[in-house]
Amino acid sequence: MRLSVLLCVLACLCAAPGPVVGGADRSCTDLRQFYTGKGFTLAGEPLTEISGEHLRMCPQGPTCCTSKMEENLAGLSGRETEGLIREAGRSLQAAFNALHRSFDTYFTELHSTSERSLQEALSPLGPLYSQNTRLYGDLYNDLKQYYRGSALNLDETLTEFWSRLFERTFKTTAPSDVNMSEDYLECVAKQQETLRPFGDVPRDMKVKVIRAFVTARSFVQGLVTSGEVVRKVSQVSLSPECVKALMKLVYCPHCRGMASVKLCSAYCSNVMKGCLANQADLDPEWQNLIDTMIQVASSFSTEPSLDVVLSSIPARIYEAVHFLQENMETVTAKVYQTCGTPGETGTGSPAPHEQKKKSGSLTASEYKPSPTAGLRLEMQVSDLSSKLREMRQYWIQLPVALCSKMAAGGGGQDKCWNGITKSRYLPEVMGDGLANQINNPEVELDITKPDMIIRQQIMQLKIMSNRLKNALEGNDVDFQDASDDISGSGSGMCAGGQCPRGRPGLYALSPDNNRVRATATSQTRLSGLLLLLPLAVLLLQR
Repeated sequence: MRLSVLLCVLACLCAAPGPVVGGADRSCTDLRQFYTGKGFTLAGEPLTEISGEHLRMCPQGPTCCTSKMEENLAGLSGRETEGLIREAGRSLQAAFNALHRSFDTYFTELHSTSERSLQEALSPLGPLYSQNTRLYGDLYNDLKQYYRGSALNLDETLTEFWSRLFERTFKTTAPSDVNMSEDYLECVAKQQETLRPFGDVPRDMKVKVIRAFVTARSFVQGLVTSGEVVRKVSQVSLSPECVKALMKLVYCPHCRGMASVKLCSAYCSNVMKGCLANQADLDPEWQNLIDTMIQVASSFSTEPSLDVVLSSIPARIYEAVHFLQENMETVTAKVYQTCGTPGETGTGSPAPHEQKKKSGSLTASEYKPSPTAGLRLEMQVSDLSSKLREMRQYWIQLPVALCSKMAAGGGGQDKCWNGITKSRYLPEVMGDGLANQINNPEVELDITKPDMIIRQQIMQLKIMSNRLKNALEGNDVDFQDASDDISGSGSGMCAGGQCPRGRPGLYALSPDNNRVRATATSQTRLSGLLLLLPLAVLLLQR
């Protein structure tokens, strides 16, 4: 009897479902759907969890991922993250492009308005205006070409303008019976700087115009250079170590059945700071360039402001010619003393130049911009400066932006994915830049081998900053030795000329839950048992 009861109990125990050891019977349906949703084809992937000794990037243990799945998801994590970095870069390029368009539109309108006012300002000069319209037009064209990046020497261009204007004014106001050869007129033109027939106007105007155009050109070149640096750095490929870390950061939770668990923020930060260590090294020179561009933008409103300088060019030319007319007899005597007496068609000595005084006394102050124009300049400078300030810390904020949507909030740091399981992340967060990654627990980096593409871009930032600082001093700058990708025309800073519209506030990224929202590299140091697995695999293969 006792034996029969015992056998009955044993039979019941054998029929009862036992506990699942290691979760071996857990369904992999969710991961299979996720995997196919990423574009991969199912081919022998497990229906239920399997042992994870084969995993090389994810923590070992019960898993729904095969070696092939791990490899595919790792490659996907790298491609998606590189895409997010490029996306962030395009957003920043679009912001620089918008600033460029805004300032270029403003400046070219100032230039065009000044040129259009020539006729009104100079028509009282009569033939001295009507017979020299090409000379004035060439001046404005040269100024525009210089702003666009032409290799003109602005000092020489302005000197040549005043010399030719003196030559033509002298010829136009000379007696009709005086014959002046080309050589004689060339001699007259050469006396412009020494005789100063236009008074102090050429010298004063030259200083102000050069400063205005040098700073304007250097500013747009700074915008172009910044956009090009962003484009090139955003295309730098992630290292293999980074790709492994991204897999562990982003997709290993899926393999472990923890897809809904958020990342520990400190863990994500270490991975991102490791992956973007070289990019973070741009920060000091990047901030220096942005700060210098803000200084240049602020200089546009410093007296004499940019709009005053450009709008007063016609009036200053009138002032100069009017001064020459008032002092023509004295100037003529000095020219004759230096160049000799010109030949005549008639007989006798040449008569003194007739005074051709004009009614009225037009001065540059009468052509100052209206208060509305001054307000527009103030708004332009304010807008440029505020938007540039938003970009100052882009390279060190990029890891933060990438992690912001991924990591757990302040209250979830005890139950977050730490690279191994759902628990607190204990290591400290590393600093920014390559040198600070020497003890990064997630990403193994050789801090003695910086990325050369990024180092080249750091040099470009330094060069541009120095040019902008020279421009602030009014020093002419030759941009022809800039990076071969930087166009003097400043026409378009986005790849293929296509820039997305709009400007995100922080240039942060907002991928959906199924996309990689991180840009980091984590190479986790496994526990002693896990470190022995490669050796075990090798032994099994023998």
